[in-house]
Amino acid sequence: MKLNKYIDHTILKTDATLEDIKKLIEQARQYDFASVCVSPIWVKTCAQALADTDVKVCTVIGFPQGTHTSATKAFETKDAIANGATEVDMVIPVGLLKQGDYQAVVDDIKAVVDAAANKALTKVIIETCLLTDEQIVLACKAAKEAGADFVKTSTGFSTGGATTHAVALMRKTVGNDMGVKASGGVRTLEDAKAMIEAGANRIGTSNGTVMVQD
Repeated sequence: MKLNKYIDHTILKTDATLEDIKKLIEQARQYDFASVCVSPIWVKTCAQALADTDVKVCTVIGFPQGTHTSATKAFETKDAIANGATEVDMVIPVGLLKQGDYQAVVDDIKAVVDAAANKALTKVIIETCLLTDEQIVLACKAAKEAGADFVKTSTGFSTGGATTHAVALMRKTVGNDMGVKASGGVRTLEDAKAMIEAGANRIGTSNGTVMVQD
């Protein structure tokens, strides 16, 4: 198993500086990670710096609450792609899911999928720590119905992160047609292996360099 290609090397800290981003880029080049995952303001910097590599540039949409309007998320997606993003991780409107407005969640995801228009992978953050198992299944079905490429556990900014239970449930729900990304609290090589065993094929972490050295 080449762990490096499972890893979205991530920095989404509010106070991340250009120096932090340059370090992230350097590490991504060194370890040939699947992608770097950064806030939208850093997409162009990363895309230019990683243009001669196969490291993808990922960014976040409607982050971290998912409460932006669908039109705003679609605009963010198009802007990110124009700046060089090839993967977008969007947050669903969790409250709408929890109140049973399934179609609104499908439509919200589809707005981003359509905006990505085959130019970027779409990963759907469902914030599993706020959901029951039944709601996790519904969120995954909504992402699949909307044509997304991945479902993702967490933003890392809520009450909890990825669990092997949630990852396994997500994998069972989406089958083999979609990706599953475990993110939030995945800090060690053991954590990563457990998530992969549960069904994840991408890991979002800021500890990627530690994992690949273990």
